[in-house]
Amino acid sequence: MVNTAAADPIVAIATGPGRGGIGIVRVSGAAISPVTEAVLGLQASELVPRHAVYSRFLADDGAEIDRGIALYFPAPHSYTGENVLELQGHGGPVVLRMLLARCLQAGRTIGLRIAEPGEFTQRAFLNDRLDLAQAEAVADLIDATTEIAARAAVRSLAGEFSRRAHALTSALIELRMLVEATLDFPEEELDFLQQSDAVGRLAHIRSDLDELLKRAQQGALLREGLNVVLIGAPNVGKSSLMNILAGADIAIVTAIPGTTRDRIEQRINVDGIPLNVIDTAGLREATDEVEQLGIARTLAEIERADVVVHIVDAAQSANDAPVLQYVSERIGRAVPLLTVTNKIDLVHIEPCVEGKRVYLSAKTGAGVDLLRDELKRVAGWEQETSGESVFLARERHLRALSIARDHLAFAAQHAAQTDSQLDLFAEELRLAGNSIGEITGEVSADDLLGVIFSRFCIGK
Repeated sequence: MVNTAAADPIVAIATGPGRGGIGIVRVSGAAISPVTEAVLGLQASELVPRHAVYSRFLADDGAEIDRGIALYFPAPHSYTGENVLELQGHGGPVVLRMLLARCLQAGRTIGLRIAEPGEFTQRAFLNDRLDLAQAEAVADLIDATTEIAARAAVRSLAGEFSRRAHALTSALIELRMLVEATLDFPEEELDFLQQSDAVGRLAHIRSDLDELLKRAQQGALLREGLNVVLIGAPNVGKSSLMNILAGADIAIVTAIPGTTRDRIEQRINVDGIPLNVIDTAGLREATDEVEQLGIARTLAEIERADVVVHIVDAAQSANDAPVLQYVSERIGRAVPLLTVTNKIDLVHIEPCVEGKRVYLSAKTGAGVDLLRDELKRVAGWEQETSGESVFLARERHLRALSIARDHLAFAAQHAAQTDSQLDLFAEELRLAGNSIGEITGEVSADDLLGVIFSRFCIGK
């Protein structure tokens, strides 16, 4: 749980660990002038807001720790909404630790302490500088693994996702207000749905919610990626396919069956979508203890997969039916299963897609693009909703939108009844609005905030 004692000034190194050209120490709090005076030898009033000042960073005895840039952001026009001082010096870890220790020493009288993970961003949220979805987008932008994911995170940070959520909430409040006003005049209830076009308004809200959920699901795919497990009998080309998808020799490829005995995982980028491709041990009856352990791990990966790609040899595909049946039984849930017929170059078959089967050659690369397209398709990626319209969403966002959609479905059922129960109609609208409000933090619990911000890095 993140410490929410916003009265305490906080400090942390705001740049990543390791050496770099520039390192930043950030201080935030209501009263940080003792740090300014001690470390810079300057009064806070001498620092022009948002103007870079070249200065020495001083130790307790007046010796020079480093030289760099000082930036002062007075409240409320700062990242946290509090007074913020940023000291930008050389990015050596020893120098930064010395500067951090000096700030703590200088701020002892004001209770300056090391920031908890995510505490700077949490204060930005608590001081209304960011809503909860924007705050999460800060971490998502840092963690983005593809350009499309980074752009989607920037859109969420800029507030586009939040604005869509706010628009839905406002529409729900307006409709609910009309419903509850009618409840005060029972004699008018019979005409309410027709006069206010409540059914039409609700249909429009549901349509907007479905569209937002669709785009959020695309964003969740960008953020989480997709676990793609490659399975099949030994020597069908799993490792070769892994290598060509990754664009590097990740897995060892030999003509000896059973070469791969343990899982090999590689994160790759397919048109901006992160895929966690997992090569596994070949499935067969094995007497070797090590190979048996590898096969057991293969079966465990199948159960955790988002997509299973079953690879067969084009010249021996008929012999792989038992493996396919066995895998289908192991999946046991709604996980897409693609079959890849590999080594088509040996039997002179053209690359193509037939239903859920892709014909390709991992050796020559023919048809591999078809597999990439099929992976995007089964993942639910829709090109027309990508580009500049996807928001980088989290599981809790999808859950909130799905719950809201269910409440609106119940509201529509109440509206469709001949003896419409407007009180139940209004209650479903309220519950839907509360669920959407959880996305931006308008409706949130302290324990949820603790979980969210504790996953941030220190200094953010």
